[in-house]
Amino acid sequence: MTAEVEVRQVAQRARVASRSLALATRAQKDATLHAMADALLARADEILAGNAEDVARAEAPSTGSGQAPLAANIIDRLRLTTERLEGMAQGLREVAGLADPVGEVVRGSLLANGLELRQVRVPFGVVGMIYEARPNVTADAAGICLKSGNAVLLRGSSSARSSNAAIVAVLRDAITESGLEADVVQLVPGETHDSVKALMRARGQVDVLIPRGGAGLIQSVVNESTVPVIETGVGNCHVYVDRAADLDKALAIVLNAKTHRTSVCNAAESLLVHAEVADAFLPRVVAALQGEGVTIHGDATFGAHDGVVAATDDDWATEYLSLDIAARVVPDLDGALEHIRTWSSGHSDAIVTEDLAASRRFVAEVDSAAVLVNASTRFTDGGEFGFGAEIGISTQKLHARGPMGLPEMTSTKYVVIGDGHVR
Repeated sequence: MTAEVEVRQVAQRARVASRSLALATRAQKDATLHAMADALLARADEILAGNAEDVARAEAPSTGSGQAPLAANIIDRLRLTTERLEGMAQGLREVAGLADPVGEVVRGSLLANGLELRQVRVPFGVVGMIYEARPNVTADAAGICLKSGNAVLLRGSSSARSSNAAIVAVLRDAITESGLEADVVQLVPGETHDSVKALMRARGQVDVLIPRGGAGLIQSVVNESTVPVIETGVGNCHVYVDRAADLDKALAIVLNAKTHRTSVCNAAESLLVHAEVADAFLPRVVAALQGEGVTIHGDATFGAHDGVVAATDDDWATEYLSLDIAARVVPDLDGALEHIRTWSSGHSDAIVTEDLAASRRFVAEVDSAAVLVNASTRFTDGGEFGFGAEIGISTQKLHARGPMGLPEMTSTKYVVIGDGHVR
């Protein structure tokens, strides 16, 4: 059976299941989400065993496979622990506690001719997810799609195949036991790129596609898909320390943004420092970052400090996802803004300053999905924003931008009610 046929079959089952899910009450969906969360913890041993297989393959590929071990930051994303499973379960419970977007009236009015007009939120129908080695996304996507009334087709990377298979099996059992159709959550069959291509070309069967991963994956999906795509983005995130910054605050924010967790898209990858505070701040921040094991790729001013590596244009554009940071001294706020306009990926950029006028300019002129003032870029997150688990962070400018929670996983339709009206 070809990949195209296999994908068509799971998509057809998802379409059928999505119709009944669209009619489910909030109480039914919430009860199912709690059951899914409970099942993740009750069957943690199965999931962790599958994950251990994936991690072992990633760290030591089989002889003759021609594959090198995965990078440490990828293995960190791949690895599940009891604590991370508890976080996945908590994410599902938080989604259950959120308002159901389906049926929400976005706007409405009584027209002059007596027609009642309402714009209401409705599910997309069938959502396809293509993502890399992050098995937590499997549970997050399943939960958000279920709550927003969408069936989901999950195509994770082959490096996480055992983890994803175990998680989906657990979730599907919980969904069935709760009285909903298991096919609202399915893995896309196949481990080759053929199944990914088939999912990208399933226009008319899949309503929207969401890629989540590195720049290569995202651009491949955006450029090759015939299914409408909600584009998530890579995170070349900046922290700018202004001349009016509280340097104690700045040091704490830079360290948190860079070192709290390096393998995520909201980690800081670039540091900009105003020239007027460089003499006071650079010795402190260089020592602190190096003390945490961070390699600084710096300009000439940063390069005057021991251990700093000379930066190139490639560094300004890089999403390291590791203990590396690009660093530059800028002459003023204009210099910082120009650097960010040139190199930012439009994900999250932060300013540290006590100058209200400077913060207002930064917020107005930085064109990113999230702009932060005196706060770490690590806060750009669906959970931190109170959305519950997120399905991704969008850097595009359509209906979804920033962390995508429940409302972003819906479309709308117009309901028009008359009494024999004709035009």
